[in-house]
Amino acid sequence: MANQEPSRSLLWPAVLVGIGVAGSLDEIVLHQLLRWHHFYDRGSQAAGVIADGIFHLGSTAALGIGLVLLVQRWRTGRGPLRQAVAGILVGAGGFNLYDGIIQHKLLGLHQVRAGAPNNLPYDLVFIAIAAVVLLAGLLLLRLASSPSATPSRTVRNWGNG
Repeated sequence: MANQEPSRSLLWPAVLVGIGVAGSLDEIVLHQLLRWHHFYDRGSQAAGVIADGIFHLGSTAALGIGLVLLVQRWRTGRGPLRQAVAGILVGAGGFNLYDGIIQHKLLGLHQVRAGAPNNLPYDLVFIAIAAVVLLAGLLLLRLASSPSATPSRTVRNWGNG
């Protein structure tokens, strides 16, 4: 059945969209608007700005490629809309959890708020939000994959049912 074929489902393009959304929001809000940190805070200001630009190109590419693939699959009716929303949440939450644990804590590339006297509150909030978004996505994915999901919930029939 086409809706159940994992390689053509909405899930993986949606995960890519979620990664792109999370990366872009991080870049726009934390790097540019609030100026809390750069992608790489261990070097000069110029190195931080260049690293931010490369990071932003990558997150924008992930978002763009994910959206193109998602729309293509959406048009062919490849799965429940819930699966796409779940994938976006899994991608965004997973990316931020990776960022908060690996990049912030283990590699020390940057902190949530560079120069803060105590980063623990920022880390806890950042990681907690990421975990909640990831868990919400996994729960929604489980619901979308359940046998009780009716065909009227598929993208193909979304506007008809």
